[in-house]
This record gives sequence, C-alpha cells and structure tokens, in this order.
Amino acid sequence: MDAEDVKFSLDRARADDSTNAQKGLFAGITDVSVIDPLTVQITLDQPNGNFLFNLAWGDAVIVAPESIADIASNPIGTGPFMFTDWVQGDRLELTLNPDYWGETPALQSATFRFISDPTAAFAAVMAEDVDVFTGFPAPENLPQFEADPRFQVLVGNTEGETILSTNNKMPPFDNVLVREAVALAIDRQAIIDGAMFGLGTPIGTHFAPHNPAYLDLLSKSPHDPDRAKELLADAGFADGFTTTLKLPPPSYARRGGEIIASQLREIGIQTEITNLEWAQWIEEVFTNKDFGLSIVSNTSPMDNGISANTDYYFQYYNPAFQAVMEE
Repeated sequence: MDAEDVKFSLDRARADDSTNAQKGLFAGITDVSVIDPLTVQITLDQPNGNFLFNLAWGDAVIVAPESIADIASNPIGTGPFMFTDWVQGDRLELTLNPDYWGETPALQSATFRFISDPTAAFAAVMAEDVDVFTGFPAPENLPQFEADPRFQVLVGNTEGETILSTNNKMPPFDNVLVREAVALAIDRQAIIDGAMFGLGTPIGTHFAPHNPAYLDLLSKSPHDPDRAKELLADAGFADGFTTTLKLPPPSYARRGGEIIASQLREIGIQTEITNLEWAQWIEEVFTNKDFGLSIVSNTSPMDNGISANTDYYFQYYNPAFQAVMEE
C-alpha cells in the first residue's frame, strides 16, 4: 500500500458515482494529492474537527485498485491475514499473510462462521465447534455456559444503539404527534427483559451509555400508553392505524419486534411484521426506504449526526438540528 492507493481510495469514496454507505464523510474533501509514496495531502473546503475521526471509519478503508473488479468476493488488504474463501451465509476463511509488515500472529488461520439462529448457535458452542462467539444471539443460554467450566462468559457494552426507526416521510409518521405516541407506547425495559433477558441498558438518546458525553434522557419519553392514545387522537388517529414492521435477522430485532408489536397494539397501532434477511433489509428498508417501522442496532461510532442527514433511511427532517450539527 502506498500513497497512490490512498488517493485512489479517497477519490473513489467521494466520487459522484460512489456507492459508499457513508459518502458524507468525504464530502468536505476538495483535493487529494500524492506528495511522495508515504505522504498524501488532503485539502478540505473548511475546518473539520471530525475529519481524522472520519478517516478511521471502516467506510474509509484503503482498497487496492487492482482488486476493484471483484472486491466484493475477493478483497485484498494489508493486514496479518489474507482472504482465502467465502461461502456466503456460512463462513469466511483467512490464512496467515507471509508478507505482513507487523508482528507475526500466533494463529496460522482463522475461520469466521455466520450463525444467526439461536438454537444453532447454542449447539455450536456446546459442541466446541467455535472458539469465540461474540454477540451471542440467545442470552437465555448464558447461565448454562457460566455453569460449565469449559466456557467463560464476558458481558460488556457495544457501540450499538438499538432503535425502533420510523419512516419520517411516510404517513402517518410524518406527523410528530404520531411519532411521540409511538415513543410513549414503548416500554424499553420490558423489551430488554423479554428479548435480551435483561442484558441491555434503556437509553433515551442515540448515544451509547459508555460514552463520556452520554446524557440520560429517558425522562423525555417515559412509558405512558394513556398519553400515547391521547396524542394519536389529537393526530386524527383515535381508532389507530396499521403499518409495516420490517425486521432484520438478529434476535434482538426478531424477538424485540414481537414485544414492540404487542406494546403498539395496546394503543391501537397494528403492525404487519415481515422478517427479512440482511440483503433484503438493505434493499427494502435502508436503500429504498420502503417501510413504516424497523428495528436495527446502529453500530457506527458517535453516529447521532445521521439524524441531520435527510437522505438517511429514516428520513428525519429538522432544519434546526441540521444547523446545530453543521455549526
């Protein structure tokens, strides 16, 4: 990897025809120039205190120009391991990179398996078919693992803020009273208890609780179904309405969706649940914005700014907030 690769990657990410999921990270770049093989000069249209932070996003990864033709199925990187094989929906295999510039890893190879079904995940761990399972999808199994001397259970936080997202441009969610009613209908702790067996933290903001800047805003939207019904009536939906609830594969979404559907039913909102695979969710919800409600865990770092992006899939529009974020 050299400066030419960096210039190529940043120019590609910010190009007019770029399909980068976070193209906005590069919007302020006006020029990328190669100074020497190890130096790149990036010129911005204005000062941006987040720019170095933005360059550390996965969406700013440096890619090899010669890999572009089949980068989705045969990527080239600079890390300690090389891509070997990918069986979609099953596993990804890596082997040691003999030309790696850094310290040699202890492992000769690594296999990442994709196991979303809770029952299959439990079976894989119990059979010791996997060495580590991060984000285990069936928290009800954790006490059994803790009681088994073969296993160690580590519990911690993630960057993931799991949200019930509303399509802010689709009626009736274009009405702020309806959105407030939905927020008041939701009992966050009940969802965490029912879908995650208590493993979670209720938040009233789009920020992870471990962040130093986190502020507990739960009091802004307490669980108050009676008030939610009043707001629906004020919005002209005294008899409620029916909408879609499209759910990606993770258990927090599938299990949480059933609980949320029950909570919304109490205030008169009926939901038509559709379980989607990730590719379908990306196409229908994230790209085509064809949904009323959805559930997903936002894992990008400090990504509360997406609410100022009117093109983002939940299409929130608030000029005052956009101005604050811009400033």
